[in-house]
Amino acid sequence: MKPEISEKGILNLGRHVLLEEAKELEAIAGRLDETFVKAVTLILNCKGRVVVSGVGKSGHIARKIAATLASTGSPAFFVHAAEAAHGDLGMITKDDVVIAISYSGTTSELLTIIPTVIREGAPVISITGSDDNTLAKEATVNLNVHVSREACPLNLAPTSSTTATLAMGDALAVACLDAKGFGPEDFARSHPGGALGRRLLTHVRDVMRSGEATPVVRIDATVLDAVKEITKKKIGMTAIVDETDKVKGIFTEGDLRRLIERVGDIRPLKIRDVMTPNPTTIQPQALAAEAAKILNSTLRNQLLVVDDSDRLIGALHIHDLMTAKVI
Repeated sequence: MKPEISEKGILNLGRHVLLEEAKELEAIAGRLDETFVKAVTLILNCKGRVVVSGVGKSGHIARKIAATLASTGSPAFFVHAAEAAHGDLGMITKDDVVIAISYSGTTSELLTIIPTVIREGAPVISITGSDDNTLAKEATVNLNVHVSREACPLNLAPTSSTTATLAMGDALAVACLDAKGFGPEDFARSHPGGALGRRLLTHVRDVMRSGEATPVVRIDATVLDAVKEITKKKIGMTAIVDETDKVKGIFTEGDLRRLIERVGDIRPLKIRDVMTPNPTTIQPQALAAEAAKILNSTLRNQLLVVDDSDRLIGALHIHDLMTAKVI
């Protein structure tokens, strides 16, 4: 018969798990000592790759730790311990560092390959639940992630222990990141497809409209000439330039509506007399994220792109930034 569980009971159990795991992490943080420094130093001095290995739940954690290390400036990959014993050991060289994960420290698949790894000359960092187990004793450095109990009410399912192992992997990755001076731009290069990568790697030149797609009229043009250019280029504005292509102003669809409301007949008007002079501009090498910030702060949808001499070379619409997923 399936037991009934109240909403309150579910919430209480959820809070218990979170608090229990947080308590164990706090305890491990308090025990952190020079062995952690030694482990970080081994990774920093690694001339090859960091190879992370484990089996079962530890294998899943190992795969995530390898991914975190790789994305934060410490090249790493995951090798399943059982596969390593059947040929994948050839992927590990003396220039690598191996992180072997087993909470019990007695996982047979790991213990089978560790002697070979050591003979190859690669240092081993073990992450286990004690300092008194076979794997810890074989390793160059052991990181002890002992927990007093699992967050599982039965004290059986790996919960607190896997969280502790994962957190230790994060601590290693972040410590190495900081020691290497790994910054936002480096992170973006590892994540070109992500939002951060787009914000830090996409420049105005990558998304701007240029050439024939740029709406522009000369400063001696009429307002009707400007209206035709706005209609043709479909960006909601046109730039106004002098005979040397230097930007002198901008004229938008909003300006046109307000002008018609004010004067009615716009046919006799020259664009120089009604344009907005000295518009905000940006250069092509600027980040597209900076363009988005300017548009947001000025409450505009368009931005002119100029070179070092203020000559017009392109234009940008907020939709271009949205299409590029910069915003």
